[in-house]
Amino acid sequence: MKLQEEIISKIKSSLPEVSEDEIRLNRPTDTSHGDFTTNVAMVAAKKLGKKPLDLASELKSQLQNIDGVEKVEVATPGFINFFVAKTGLLDNLSEILEKGEDYGKSETNKGKKVVVEYSSPNIAKPFTVGHLRSTIIGDAVANLLKATGWEVHRDNHIGDWGTQFGKQIYAIKAWGDEDEIEKAANPVKELVALYVKFHEEAEKNPDLEDEARVWFKRLEDGDAEAKRLWQKCVEWSMKEFKRLYEMLNVSFETEYGESFFEDKMGEVIQELKEKKLLKKDKGAELVFFENDKLPPLMILKSDGATLYATRDLATDKFRLATYGGDVVIINEVGAEQSLYFRQLFEIEKMLSWVKDGQRIHVGHGLYRFKDQKMSTRKGNTIWLEDILNMAFEKAHQIAMEEGVDESGVGKTTTQKVAIGAMKWNDLKRNHIQDIVFDFDEILNMQGNSGPYVQYTYARAQSVLRNSQLTTHNSQLEQDLENEELEIIRMLGKFSEVVEEAGKSFSPNLLANYLFELSQKFNLFYQKHKIIGGDKEEFRLALTKAVGQVIKNGLYLLGIESPEKM
Repeated sequence: MKLQEEIISKIKSSLPEVSEDEIRLNRPTDTSHGDFTTNVAMVAAKKLGKKPLDLASELKSQLQNIDGVEKVEVATPGFINFFVAKTGLLDNLSEILEKGEDYGKSETNKGKKVVVEYSSPNIAKPFTVGHLRSTIIGDAVANLLKATGWEVHRDNHIGDWGTQFGKQIYAIKAWGDEDEIEKAANPVKELVALYVKFHEEAEKNPDLEDEARVWFKRLEDGDAEAKRLWQKCVEWSMKEFKRLYEMLNVSFETEYGESFFEDKMGEVIQELKEKKLLKKDKGAELVFFENDKLPPLMILKSDGATLYATRDLATDKFRLATYGGDVVIINEVGAEQSLYFRQLFEIEKMLSWVKDGQRIHVGHGLYRFKDQKMSTRKGNTIWLEDILNMAFEKAHQIAMEEGVDESGVGKTTTQKVAIGAMKWNDLKRNHIQDIVFDFDEILNMQGNSGPYVQYTYARAQSVLRNSQLTTHNSQLEQDLENEELEIIRMLGKFSEVVEEAGKSFSPNLLANYLFELSQKFNLFYQKHKIIGGDKEEFRLALTKAVGQVIKNGLYLLGIESPEKM
């Protein structure tokens, strides 16, 4: 049993009037207030007709004899603080060294299944810096869930269907040259230029919108020419997407396009009709919600064409059939689609497909310019590949300025650092926040940045390589310096942070933890001699544990840990 669980169990037996759900055991920000603290006395005082401070003092006497707890203190207005014995802290240090890459993992959610849908770029549209958010947040969420025991299925739901393909096909037929697109260094950029031209021309001639709808209907009806051009767009785009995913070190278990569900929508529409959930309105068919708690959601247009909702319902029905009716489905998609997902989830509940909590939308804010949103149709987007190339160049430039011999470090290391900077800039924030696009900030490599944490890991590995000792004993030292105690206490929080970050779909909690741990280790490194002296073996053990936890944490964030920098 974990020490936290033992403390909670002891509180519960000492205070039967409160339920286990009412017992909160937290980590104080200020370690002078202990390793754990609880406000249970304040929660229970009113029930028992006592003053919180008096009740806390009574409980203190009953909570003294817990193995691994050195002392218990009471603080106003009724907190109970627990201080872990040094032996317990050192035991955790030993556990890190024993478990290595497995440290931080748990089986808390063993037996549970989850589909995490993320990235989801659109065919024939640019993979922009905006797609970066869903890609890296979703990847980190999937990693965190897997680390806490979930059976994770990673899904890239490719946008390869819809009215926009009518526009794209019309533009290719009207102004495009297929041979030139095929020969282009980046065919997708050629397709985007045609897409932008369509909207420019449609502003002058609105009839083009009707032409586009006709082409999409032909595509849905299986027209050979429409299908051929659509397939070309898919091939050109997927080749580009796969190259970018390799650069980002992101992969998926399944990559179904929306077109995969084209022949699966009829069954869903039929079920909606049988359960009398579809109602006609001006020729279109919509689902209306009880007491108008949500706006109605269109399922079929007046011309019989399908929409995102039709395909998303077919997608979820397929997932439930594939992975089992109890699978949790998470969509990591922009927060601006919050209403749409509420409508979708409610319909799935009305169909008795899912229960509360089984469908989750993890919404992220948008990358924005200072004065406007990014828009493909207006042509004001920033391509992810351009940012990646700039990041690689900046990392290389910094290496040159600092005199780093890249022949020893390797070009791949500078790429790992560049990708780390980009991912960290996003993951250190609460995912719901919008980000104003700033070249300097997105490529930041100092301060609270990925490269700072990566460098801390590389520094730890350098210390270990420079030592002549091959064994690192974490139990040799009981007389600990303040900086050593701070690090050991911080290391003990790692598993809890991973658990909470996964539970709340918040990678930023882990990023913040790793940055703080790195700061504490670098302070220790500056103040104390690691190699040489009586404490060398213990301090090497501490260094190795810090490096291991940083590496494990960065892995969960999708960031690599270079051995040298």
